[in-house]
Amino acid sequence: MSPRRVLPPLLLRSPLAVASLARNSPADRVPSHRTTFGASAYAIDLVPLGERGRSAPYTLISFLVPEPPERFAGFGAEVLAPCAGVVRHVRDGEEDHLAHRGIPSVLYALTQRRRLARGWDGLAGNHLILEAELPGASSHGRTAFVALCHLQRGSLRVAPGDRVAAGEVLARCGNSGNSMEPHVHLQAMDALDPGRATALPIAFPGGVPRSGQVLAGAGRPTG
Repeated sequence: MSPRRVLPPLLLRSPLAVASLARNSPADRVPSHRTTFGASAYAIDLVPLGERGRSAPYTLISFLVPEPPERFAGFGAEVLAPCAGVVRHVRDGEEDHLAHRGIPSVLYALTQRRRLARGWDGLAGNHLILEAELPGASSHGRTAFVALCHLQRGSLRVAPGDRVAAGEVLARCGNSGNSMEPHVHLQAMDALDPGRATALPIAFPGGVPRSGQVLAGAGRPTG
């Protein structure tokens, strides 16, 4: 379905406590991932950064062979609720596979058709979907759902029906699904089923970072 451009964006906070590097950003193009499949037209990928401002050291080995996800600063990073809401769907059990950079990334891309054949679950990996409680949603008479994808297997702390506060820890960043390195895929849509939903634009307090720009971490809630 075509993305809606007439509605104002949903204001979210970063789903990561740490700083992250934006990739496939809707600030650069729409659809951000070059497809509207699964209501992803306004989705953004956020790669957690370590203390030195990078996701992982890049060596000759990185260029030549796949790497364990544990080598990346973001693997296991806390994933936070980007807004208040109610958990409507969770999926766990997908493996956290090897990360692919350099030559391995090209070979990995060639296998995408296999993941696509599994539909949304094959691409999203371990994920959860929140029904958002946002002023921007209710004031415009719309329901908004926010999906967080590529989570670490066994890390989800919530179940359908749980009410969560913005900034609450929901899971940990993994490398499940269609993911070349540990990151969080974030998107908003107007229905629970991504196959039938329409993508909704999102924004952050400081704006939507372009690909290659850093989004500040949300930190942990206090009190």
